[in-house]
Amino acid sequence: MIYWALKYTVGAAAKLVYRPEIVGREHLPETGAALVVGNHPSFSDSVFLSAVMRRKVVYIAKLEYFTGRGLKGRLRRVVVSGMGNIPVDRAGGRKAASSLGTAQEVLEQGGLVCMYPEGTRPPDNRLYRGKTGAARLALATGVPVIPVAMLNTYEIQPPGKLIPKVMKARMAVGAPIDLTPYRDLPTSVAARTLTDEIMRRLQALSGQDYVHMYAQAAKQEFDRGVRPPSCPQGPPGPGVAVTTPTGDAAVN
Repeated sequence: MIYWALKYTVGAAAKLVYRPEIVGREHLPETGAALVVGNHPSFSDSVFLSAVMRRKVVYIAKLEYFTGRGLKGRLRRVVVSGMGNIPVDRAGGRKAASSLGTAQEVLEQGGLVCMYPEGTRPPDNRLYRGKTGAARLALATGVPVIPVAMLNTYEIQPPGKLIPKVMKARMAVGAPIDLTPYRDLPTSVAARTLTDEIMRRLQALSGQDYVHMYAQAAKQEFDRGVRPPSCPQGPPGPGVAVTTPTGDAAVN
């Protein structure tokens, strides 16, 4: 109920003011289960995506949105919960797995779920390493995985900016990702490999520079006055040794 009320008020206003433009809309299914995976440069990403969708989108949102205190926190909790969004504990473990289980139920009922693999809004307008939750959910359900890139929402409302800048919002949708190559791989390898493919698709759609570290860790680097370098080749393939921006060697 709250979802549709907001869609036809806030969403309608967003369409009127920001005139969102979406390339590749034909890749978004009108019916049936699907998992949308996107970059997440701005708080307004979900507003614009929901505004252009003709069906309900269920988002996996950080737990803090559901536990806020004070007037602002309670209001946000009512709105986020009322929209049917699913809370996720970004610390991982069993609590995060429980959230994926709830999302799986939505997909099994033919719903549309959106996840942001970066796990948080990055500290700058670059694309960061994806977490494997979305890939694990896709592999468990077999639903179409559809990459959606926000192209200029960072310019409209970068992190920390309360009042969005008025300009046309643009986004691009890619073709569904074929899950066939990942089905016979060990679970952890399949999840990591598919996640990197998701990030490659998002990078190709968005044109963003890629940083091979998690966005949450990058925020800590920014707090120390350090801007992690970009990775020109994008997400490395499976089994490739890489050096992270923090100088640690790792195998992808």
